[in-house]
Amino acid sequence: MPKGVPETVPDDGLTTRQRRNQPVLAVHTGAGKGKSTAAFGMALRAWNQGFDVAVFQFVKSAKWKVGEEAAFRALGTLHEQTGAGAPVEWHKMGEGWSWTRKQGTEDDHAAAALAGWQEIARRLKAEQHRCYVLDEFTYPLKWGWVDLTEVIDTLVNRPGNQHVVITGRDAPAPLIEAADLVTEMTKLKHPMDAGRKGQRGIEW
Repeated sequence: MPKGVPETVPDDGLTTRQRRNQPVLAVHTGAGKGKSTAAFGMALRAWNQGFDVAVFQFVKSAKWKVGEEAAFRALGTLHEQTGAGAPVEWHKMGEGWSWTRKQGTEDDHAAAALAGWQEIARRLKAEQHRCYVLDEFTYPLKWGWVDLTEVIDTLVNRPGNQHVVITGRDAPAPLIEAADLVTEMTKLKHPMDAGRKGQRGIEW
C-alpha cells in the first residue's frame, strides 16, 4: 500500500468515493502495548472530523484510570461550549453502565458486560454515533460473556457509516475474519521486563 494507494482495486461496482466512505471495523489485538492508545488516536481523528464519539470500557473496576478519558471529556465540553469537533460519551463497565441504573455495582461482571453490549447494539441499530471504541471488548468475547456470533452479525450488518474499533488481547478468529482492519501489537521490549512499574504519562 505505497503512499496510501491500494495495490489492487476490486471489481465491486463501487466508485472510488463509495469505496473510500465505507465504514470500518477495526481490531487492535496482540500482547504488545498500544492497542487502546491506537484506538483512542482513531477516535481523536474522528472527533476532529465532527464524528460523534462513544467509548465503552469493558473493565472490572472504575478505579482503572485511562489518561485519554480526561482529554476526551474535555473535548466533549469544548464541543458543547464552542461547537468544535463533536459530542463525546465515555462509559465504564466497572462504575455501572448509566442505562442500567446500577451505579457503583460490581456484583456480576458477565451480566454487566452483556448489558453494555446490548446498549451498543441498540445504538448501532439507531445509528447514534459515528465512532465507537469498544475498549478491552475481546475479553467478554473470549470468556463467553457475550455471544460472539451475535456480535459479529450485528457489527457486519450495522447500518449507515459507523466506525467501530475493538481492542484487547486474544481477539477471536471469527472477529478478525470479519474486520476490515486488524493490527497485532507485538511486544519486543517493555520497561516492566526490567522491573520498572507503569508511570504517569506513559501508562495513564
